[in-house]
Amino acid sequence: MSFKKVRDAHKTENTEDYLEIIADLLNAKGEARIVDIANQLGIAQATANKTVQRLQNQGYLKKEPYRSIFLTLKGQELASISKKRHIVVLTFLKNLGLDNKTAEADAEGIEHHVSQKTLKKMEQFNKKN
Repeated sequence: MSFKKVRDAHKTENTEDYLEIIADLLNAKGEARIVDIANQLGIAQATANKTVQRLQNQGYLKKEPYRSIFLTLKGQELASISKKRHIVVLTFLKNLGLDNKTAEADAEGIEHHVSQKTLKKMEQFNKKN
């Protein structure tokens, strides 16, 4: 049963990472471009472009040729949920005493696999610390 949960999380983590990065770029720079996404992920622009096209086809974002990328309402909602989960996990790890670099690296993996029940416990722990 837990293997299925992990496989299901792997299916969505790429989507969540892209949407979170796009939201961060839009907030920081007012635009999100393929080159910026590729740089953030450390991948080729062609790879980022393929994923952006898939996310557009799935209704998470809008992109016009040679223009910035924008999140749809569906994309904004998933990016917001993903960002909140990331912050809860990151804060929890820092509250445990981990340094920023380790906490960031570990949060990036954990955030996609943590259950709602565990996330709620992490939030409660964070409020106490």
